[in-house]
Amino acid sequence: MPVIEVDGSMHSGSGTLLRYAAVLATLLGESLHMYGIRASRDKPGLRPQHLVALKACAGLSRGELEGAEINAREIRYRPGLQVKGGSYHWDIGTAGSTTMLAFALLPLALYADGPCTFTLTGGLFQDFAPSAFHMQRVLLPLVRKMGGEVQLEIIRPGYVPQGRGVLRMQAGRLRRPLRPLRMPVQGNITKIGGVALSSHLRQERVSDRMARECARLLGRWKYPLNLDICYDETAVQKGAALMLRAETDTGCLLGSDQAGKRGRRSESIADFVVKTLMEDVRSGATTDRHLADQLILFAALAENKTEYVLPAMTDHVQSNLWLVRELLGVGVNLQGNHLTIEGIGLDPSRIG
Repeated sequence: MPVIEVDGSMHSGSGTLLRYAAVLATLLGESLHMYGIRASRDKPGLRPQHLVALKACAGLSRGELEGAEINAREIRYRPGLQVKGGSYHWDIGTAGSTTMLAFALLPLALYADGPCTFTLTGGLFQDFAPSAFHMQRVLLPLVRKMGGEVQLEIIRPGYVPQGRGVLRMQAGRLRRPLRPLRMPVQGNITKIGGVALSSHLRQERVSDRMARECARLLGRWKYPLNLDICYDETAVQKGAALMLRAETDTGCLLGSDQAGKRGRRSESIADFVVKTLMEDVRSGATTDRHLADQLILFAALAENKTEYVLPAMTDHVQSNLWLVRELLGVGVNLQGNHLTIEGIGLDPSRIG
């Protein structure tokens, strides 16, 4: 079995490189040797959420892992011969991101030998990771547009530091290669929606305060705003999250989100989310700053050319483009912020 060698300290040096590499090794049926994992991070090596992602890849394909333990900076992974459908449950055990885990599992589920149901326990809303709302309402509608059959359900919110949120994702096997996305022009915003969520904070009216401040800040642009205001009593701790999504008449989706934390006022959350969304909108981009790097893997696997406009070049975009070029040999063309990816058109009938 061929071996893929990846220096995990390259470019962003983030856990995303590890997850991408494990996913692509599984789909290609090639062994993976990764070293220098998160070498430049404050806490280098594997964190719990990265370790669970590796174990999930191995579990889905009946593969083998060597060296996979907390803080490890080098691993060897030999995937099995076929990605198996079925029902699976993984618990990160911390408030680590379930959405990043779900992101790693989704491509494998699309190429599994049958439908998959994943129940994931951990954090759903935290800083430095797109929220479950962003994945549910921004990324997945575009994956469905590419032909992926996938649904995401938030069973219980989970926040820092306790986590214990529950996310359920269901996906069906692709019948043909993913279709490309063509989003060369942003167009006009037709509406802005989203959700203001808080847990065990009804008395403080946190969700209402976030929504009210969003409406005030967006008032200057006169965009139609429709926010779901949600109060939850099922989470194991107090917490809050806000997500906005802009839709355009050319089919683009741009999102922005932030989780609450102790000392972070509801109005400050709204200010950050609105400001971030409008920065990406005013850039003329056809994706937001998170979606820009998330779509790269799906575009690389899809047939023909996917094109979209980045709000800005980021370390994650740079590292993800580098990885899909190295591992898949895809063609990438970046003119200014206009990105074109020539996908390999991976045929699901060739997997397993």
